[in-house]
Amino acid sequence: MRLEVKHEKRMSLIITFGDIPRFFANEDELRTLWSNPQTRRKLLDGLAEKGYAAQQLRELAKLIQAENSDIFDVLAHVAYAREPITRQQRVVEHQDLIYSHYNDKQQAFLDFVLSNYVRDGIDQLEPDKLGYLLDLKYGGIHDATPDLGEVGAISELFTGFQKHLFADGEEAKEQALQPSQESHPSRWLGW
Repeated sequence: MRLEVKHEKRMSLIITFGDIPRFFANEDELRTLWSNPQTRRKLLDGLAEKGYAAQQLRELAKLIQAENSDIFDVLAHVAYAREPITRQQRVVEHQDLIYSHYNDKQQAFLDFVLSNYVRDGIDQLEPDKLGYLLDLKYGGIHDATPDLGEVGAISELFTGFQKHLFADGEEAKEQALQPSQESHPSRWLGW
């Protein structure tokens, strides 16, 4: 019986949101588009032009009981029947992969960014949020440069880590199986 309900729900989603997969060729392309803030914005703008604005995507997330998931996971669910994961699960699963590319001071900033992402969603990863996040964490960009480097390096850090956050789950699992150089605290989880 439960399988039938799940199938009926899936069929309803396909009928209502079935044209969403036309915005990307396959799951890899969706992942590539989503992991770059500029191409993610273009995808979201394209979806909005076709009637899938932020509000509709949030309603879709509620419909599939994925309010705490990234919109990427909602789109992947509709297009490819992927079971959505929460933003918190995404961060936990990709944490080692993300942190393996950055030094301790960069990790501390990314930890702060990720805590905001887990709490508030994908909007926290938009490029126009970088200044705000730097103000919150450091009091301003000038106070952040000793830890994070010059403005260009900070911007690259902020956009660059996102490709790891949205990497294929298998890549993140492989990274997690490799011996870690050091332990990374998960302050944003309250540990």
